[in-house]
Amino acid sequence: MPVARQADDRTEEQGSIARSTVGQNIVETYTTRILVIAGGFVTTVIISRILGPSGRGLFAVAAAIGAIGIQFGNVGLHASNTYYVAKDRELLPVLVGNTLVVSFGLGGIAVLIGWIVASMLPNIAPVHGPLLALALAWIPFGLAYLLLQNLLLGVDKVRAYNGIELASKAIGLILVGLAIWSRRTSPEIMFAATMAALVISLCLVLWKLHKLLHRPACLSLSVFRQHVGLGMRAYLIAFFGFLLMRVDLLMVKYMLGAQATGYYSISETMAENILTFPVVVGTILFPKLSGMTQSTARLHLTRKAAFVTAALMIPIVILASVLAKPMIQLVFGKSFLPAVAPFIWLMPGSFFLSIEIVVVQYLNSLGFPKVIAYSWLVVTALNIGINLWAIPAYGINGAAIVSTVTYFLIFLFILAVIYSSNRSEKAAISHEVPQYTT
Repeated sequence: MPVARQADDRTEEQGSIARSTVGQNIVETYTTRILVIAGGFVTTVIISRILGPSGRGLFAVAAAIGAIGIQFGNVGLHASNTYYVAKDRELLPVLVGNTLVVSFGLGGIAVLIGWIVASMLPNIAPVHGPLLALALAWIPFGLAYLLLQNLLLGVDKVRAYNGIELASKAIGLILVGLAIWSRRTSPEIMFAATMAALVISLCLVLWKLHKLLHRPACLSLSVFRQHVGLGMRAYLIAFFGFLLMRVDLLMVKYMLGAQATGYYSISETMAENILTFPVVVGTILFPKLSGMTQSTARLHLTRKAAFVTAALMIPIVILASVLAKPMIQLVFGKSFLPAVAPFIWLMPGSFFLSIEIVVVQYLNSLGFPKVIAYSWLVVTALNIGINLWAIPAYGINGAAIVSTVTYFLIFLFILAVIYSSNRSEKAAISHEVPQYTT
């Protein structure tokens, strides 16, 4: 058999095996994620009804502070952990040790800086007192949970990952219920209950990883230095992407107040839940693509995943838009009906963002090209600039419209980068192939 034909057969076989494994993991993870969302949704509804729009707004801002802090402190290890441990599982003990140091070292520094800034400039702090302390304390624990969970994905322990996610939401719901039963229903108490669930879940992750270690967790500065280059590129991409999806909530709080923030937080939370399937696809796809050696198989798997995602997301966003008003009224009550319009405005952007979440994994598996970070930086800056005008002029609907426009722009940017990358690769291959004349 010709060598070229053998290579094609190996590529097809590799792609077939990868698609089978990816499909199974996606189904299991998506099912789990639906259950997680259901638990989280119940928790959100309970907290919203107990606290009301203003209390819910303060709770959402505290959660956003913690989440943004995690993005600042992860230095890209959320991606590099998965990327490198998928290639070499012998690195697991070192990566666990390095992760804990980064989480509670850099995370602790972020907490200290945040508290000092809030103490010196109290007018710029969106929340104060115990709620601010809890929001800052969330950072190191949330950071450790995120990074260690990605190690589970890297060693293909998808079921363990899913089981801990389910346990986390169940524990959170139970603790919130206990807080309500004790008749302590302030935003601080509710946030403390969810944080306690996070700490318990972190312990579960550590227990599972400990069982997988062939030697005790340890530290390695050389490994950290080797991985931090790729990690920083992934860090910038994730940070600007996350900031794009969170900064408008903080801007709404500053410009329109806690009540409008409560409405918009409901719209944003529901829109993020719509993205569950593409997030699952991207989560499972990344380590698979990173481990593939054939570029053709990698691109084919990405293209197939993108088409399947698009086909499923079209009816989802349409149905969600139609049912938005009755669902919000039924679940949250009439007082939250102002959240309907911004949610509908977010749906077109959510569709394009869902495709971007999948196709960008192709570029991520190539080592997180810098151009991705540049694209997110430009779009995030554009989002902030336009929102300075749109939010005062059009309220939370303006914030939603700006988000949809910027999600579409990042979708176009990523497609252009993939197209350019693929053309360059084909051109390089064509130059390497010897030309024969007869």
